Amino acid sequence: MEDYVASLFTLPMDRSRPLWEFHFLDFPTSEATSTAVIRVHHSLGDGMSLMTLLMSSASSGADPTRLLAMPKQPERTGAIYAPRRPRSAGALPFLGWVCSYFVLAWNTMLDVAAFIARIMFLRDPHTLFKRSDDTVFNPRRRFVHKSLSLDDVKFIKNAINCTVNDVLVGATSAALSRYYFRKSEHHE
Repeated sequence: MEDYVASLFTLPMDRSRPLWEFHFLDFPTSEATSTAVIRVHHSLGDGMSLMTLLMSSASSGADPTRLLAMPKQPERTGAIYAPRRPRSAGALPFLGWVCSYFVLAWNTMLDVAAFIARIMFLRDPHTLFKRSDDTVFNPRRRFVHKSLSLDDVKFIKNAINCTVNDVLVGATSAALSRYYFRKSEHHE
């Protein structure tokens, strides 16, 4: 099944048909009795909106009359989430507010100038994530996945007081970082 799913993403989407595909695989695995693979072009929506749409069109297996719903956002606690006191009026706070806009405008102009200089004079360095211009495109890509226990993810979430998304983004970032440094040792 992994080879089939990996091969799906190497094929371009047929532009003469709708930009979505549903593949229903009736092959039992250790995690499910069947699998649905949904391939949607990114121009139709971002991941969160598409998942919300999918869940709102599905029903619960335990209670078919009840629609599935996205989990409620957890309450966030901590100093950064506390309501802020309104700032006091006066000349000094107003002057600080005006200066902050001048600093913002100055930094924006510097960023635009650096961007134009990069476009005109500099080239991006070649890294493991960016292929060079003379590299032949290799259509054989593999998608590697790892199943995680939701209980383990929630345990980490509760231990460091963050969200499930924070844990998963951190794990993905760490995996990409380890991959990069492991591969870059062999190239240098």
